Amino acid sequence: MSDINDLTQRIINFRDDRNWKQFHNPKDVSLALVLEAVEVMEHFRFKNLSQVKTYIKQNKEAISEELADVLYFVLLMSHDLGIDIRKALERKMDINDKKYSLEKAKSWAQKGIFKKYTELS
Repeated sequence: MSDINDLTQRIINFRDDRNWKQFHNPKDVSLALVLEAVEVMEHFRFKNLSQVKTYIKQNKEAISEELADVLYFVLLMSHDLGIDIRKALERKMDINDKKYSLEKAKSWAQKGIFKKYTELS
């Protein structure tokens, strides 16, 4: 069994042991996912790059807990919707490889350009 499958099963067991599945419809799980992502963002709000670097060193465990919460809801939602998240990520990376070819992406980055692929020729 893969690490993703093991983690997902642990999440499902945790949820089901507490009878929480009744609260986990796609709308509410997606909202929880966004709220947890916002909690990650809160760690960096109002900090410049130098402050962020220092903050990360001092708060890595707290940040990791918020990232774990995000992953929890990604794995829960993908399970409940019958999505193989590993395959979905692999497909998405293939799509991104085509959208952001290595040659173009490096060229743009060397020029300091960071835009969505649809904004670049």
